[in-house]
Formats: sequence, structure tokens, C-alpha cells
Amino acid sequence: MKNLLLTLNSKYSHSSLAIRYLSQYVRDESFCPEIKEYTINQHVDDIVRDIFNKEYKVIAFSCYIWNYEMTLKIAEDIKTIDPSIVIIFGGPEVSYQSNDILMEYAFIDYIIFGEGELTYKELCEYLFLKQGSLENIKGIAYRGEKVIKTEDRELIKDLDCVPFPYETLEGLEFRKLYYESSRGCPFNCQYCLSSTTGHVRYFSLERVKQDLKFFLDRHVEQVKFVDRTFNANPKRALEIMKFIVEHDNKKTNFHFEIVASLLDEETIEYLKDVRVGLFQFEIGVQSTNQETITAIKRNVEFDRISNSVKRLSAHKNIHLHLDLIAGLPFENLTTFLNSFEDVYALQPEKLQLGFLKLLKGSGLRLNAKDHNYVFSKQAPYEIFYNKYITFKELIDLKFLEEIVELYYNSNRFINSLDMVIKKHYNRAVDFYLEFADYWKTNGLFDQPHKLIKLYEILIQFYQDKSYEGLDQFKEVMKFDYYLNNQKTPSTVFNMKEEKSFHNACYDYLKTLSSREKSAKQWLKQVKFIMFKFDVLEYIASDYQDIKQTEQVLMYDYDVEYQVFYKSTYQDVTNLLINKE
Repeated sequence: MKNLLLTLNSKYSHSSLAIRYLSQYVRDESFCPEIKEYTINQHVDDIVRDIFNKEYKVIAFSCYIWNYEMTLKIAEDIKTIDPSIVIIFGGPEVSYQSNDILMEYAFIDYIIFGEGELTYKELCEYLFLKQGSLENIKGIAYRGEKVIKTEDRELIKDLDCVPFPYETLEGLEFRKLYYESSRGCPFNCQYCLSSTTGHVRYFSLERVKQDLKFFLDRHVEQVKFVDRTFNANPKRALEIMKFIVEHDNKKTNFHFEIVASLLDEETIEYLKDVRVGLFQFEIGVQSTNQETITAIKRNVEFDRISNSVKRLSAHKNIHLHLDLIAGLPFENLTTFLNSFEDVYALQPEKLQLGFLKLLKGSGLRLNAKDHNYVFSKQAPYEIFYNKYITFKELIDLKFLEEIVELYYNSNRFINSLDMVIKKHYNRAVDFYLEFADYWKTNGLFDQPHKLIKLYEILIQFYQDKSYEGLDQFKEVMKFDYYLNNQKTPSTVFNMKEEKSFHNACYDYLKTLSSREKSAKQWLKQVKFIMFKFDVLEYIASDYQDIKQTEQVLMYDYDVEYQVFYKSTYQDVTNLLINKE
């Protein structure tokens, strides 16, 4: 009988760690499965046809909130076409209420709940080799005369017995690779499932270093750690980061989810000198409202987070992502906007606004009535409202989130946003709310926009508000544009320069030419942009002091690590238009 492990990823660029763990755990067995990864953007019919081409007899699906509904459709179609195929479901989406799921969906034969490696192996031994009995397999639910759920399986104590999930990187060349150096979480956050899996367990440092060397030697683009709190043990985390730095291949980026308040002095000092783009940190703030933090048992002080983030940001070498969640207990619209303002003031590279989902098995779902939660009964179980925040307020926050994603998180409008906020708003969040309302009023959310259109819309907003300093705003926006774009747009910026200016620019490049790089080659990687005034001084003065002299900046797009911007720049005014 042929065996298959499959899952549906949310994007093609993603990959599944779970099915690779299961496959590698039984790699020496006769029933070692093939693995297949599809995406939720593919058609159910296409996936079903592809599966049936191989005539599998046992198919196990890895289920998550983003793929559960589609997985149910695929599995039901498979069972309808061939009832003899054994269907197994596993993963966090079915690890809770497994009895109810089996009673509702007759096409599912088995559910694996909890940590899956050993359970999957024993179930396959039963199905393929006729070894053992179902009632003695811990961690499964199945259908007998009635639905039966066996006892919970103990967590694996020695994680090193779990094989490295990546035997080969074939087919993964353009995907993010996921990795874990630990399982479990020291926190008890009530919105998260990691709090239900017990204490933190670690792979040995020797094993972790060996695994990371595999990625580094193969120059993979990004390794995303799925450890719920990578620096739960600060000294261990620092040793892993030191190993990565010592073996840095100048290409691979490592993403960690950390708790900023756990960063000790030694770690912060060490991180200030790491290569730009080597590390990327995701930091879950979730809320700065103390009543909310207490209710969700987050137990992290924002003052300590703020201090650590400011110190990490100072060296501009680590991309920082800070997270907020709308819809938490005791968080009304006012307190959430205060949380936004607190986090925005830290100026992370990305401010991610999430919306609470009441996951099966989470503390908040179990106690949903305490806060009058009304939420979708379908995955991903996002809330509609609670006793603190209305549905309309959450919808407005969705519009706010989209504007933040398009403008702030794109990193293409940093100084433009900074200027409009500092000159015309008391709080950053007031600008984003007003700009989101502008988009909504003008129907801009209902259509796709090319990049240059986003610049045009922001200029039009500024103009429609009759804010003073429109010419200066356009110049600051031009400065931002060329930080990330080498191609000159046909609209927005007036870029008609005299031929003499172009000749002067080319003559300057001749002075830079060498055997390694000619003036023509330099011309392909740089851009000379003229400004009506000293834009660098204007930005440095918080948009107060204008030196009414033309300025020329040379943008260089040959940037080794394009982490924050896609170019560097230098002031060449005196070399081009002010030279004696």
C-alpha cells in the first residue's frame, strides 16, 4: 500500500516542517510516506486529481486554521471516489474536540492528536504491518462501535531522537525553511496553543549546531525558527546566535520570535556588531494595556520591551517586527489605539496588526462567555466583537491595518510619513485613521494599485487637506522613492534636468572609474537626483529648517544587504553644481 503525507500551505513560498518530521521519523520503514505540499490557492479538483494519479491507500493530512476547511473538502472528495482509502487527520486544528470531529465527518478514519511522531509511526505499523492494536496506540481517536479516544501520549523527553527534518532541499529552493531548536513555551498566554503543551524542551546544542550548519553550507535564503520563545534560555540563545555569526555565509537570514524583556546586557551588546540582515526578530507586544496583559497572562512589562527595542534599533542591523492583537479582553478601541501609539513610537521595521482568533483549546476560547465573545464558527475563528469593542470598530481597525501594511511596513514612505505626522498630527495613529478614512471614502480599497499610485494618493491626500509645505512634502517623498526605486516614474516627480547636468554627472562617474568598473558600469548602478533644497538637512531638523539651495544626491543601488533600503546615498552637490 502506498502512503502519503500532505498539507496545504498558505503560500507557495512556505514549506511544512510537520510533515517532514513525520516522514523522517519513519524513513527506514517500508511504509515511509511520500510527501506533497499544495497551497490554499489551488483548486480542490486539481489537487484531488493529482493525488489519485499515484493510487495511495493511506493519506494523512496536516491541519491548521488556514487550511482546515479546504482540507475537509479534499478529504471528503477522496473518500467519496474511493471509500477504501484510509484518511488520517493530524495537527493543531484537530488536536482538540477530536471526538466531535469524527462524529461530524464520517470520511475521516483516524485523528492523531498531540505530538505526532511516535503516534504516526505506531498507527502506520498497525495499518501497514498489522502490528499492535488501536486501543494501545496513545494519542489517537478512531471509530469503533462508537468514537474512541485513547489516552494522551507523553511528550518526547529526548528531542534528539527526532531526526533532522530536511534530508534534502530538493524542491525547496524558493521557499522559506522552518526549523525549531525547542518545543513548548514558558509563558501561559491565553490566546495561544503553545501554553497548553507544557514546559520548554530543547534539542541539544550539539544537534542544533549540526542542523544549522546544514543550512549555512547550502546558502539557503531564510531559516525561520518556530520556537515560541527562542530566548527563553538567554545564554543558550546567545550561544546559538554566536555559532551562526561564526559560520555566517553572508547570505542566510535567521528569523526568531523573541521576548525582548528577556534580552540580557551581554546579548544586547553582542548583537550591536552582527552583520546587517543576519538576524530578524519578531517581538509580540500584543497590548500595552495592563488590564489586558494581566487577563491574557502575558506577564511582560512594556517598559522593558521598549528599552530593549530602542537599544536594538540604534544600530540598524536587525530587522524588528513588533506585533499587536486587536480584540483581546479589556481592550477597547481607545486602549488599542494607545497600544498602537506606544508601539509605533518605537519605529520598528514592521508593525504587524493581528486580529484575535479563538483557537480550539486556547484559554480565551474556553472562557469566551466571560467576555461575551462572538466569533466565526469556521476556521480561523476570528472574533466579530466582544463586550469591549464593536464589530464596526474592528472593521475600522482592518482598514487601519491595510494602510499600515501598504505604507509603513513597505518601508518606502518612512520620511514622508514622519513629516506629515510630525507637522500636522498630535498622534501617529490619528493620521493613519484619517488616511484610512480617506481611502474608504474615495473607494481606494476596492481596487488594486501600482506602486507609483500609492505615492500619488498620499500627495493628493496632503493636497486635499490643504496642509502647508506641499512642495517640501513632494521633495521628501522623492527622497524616499529613490531609496527603494531606481526607475524614474513618468508621473509624480518633476525630473526634467538640463543636459549639462547629465554631462556633469557622467564626468563625475569618470573620476570613479577603474579597471574593475567603468563610467558606463557605474551609470547602471547609480542615480543622480536633484532636489530644490537641502533635503537631508530638512529631514534632520524634523522638517523645520530649509536651506534654499539645490542639492544633488547620488543613490547607489549596488547594496550587498538590502534589509532596510535598496540603496545608499551621498551628497555630491559640491562636486556637481557648486564646484568652483
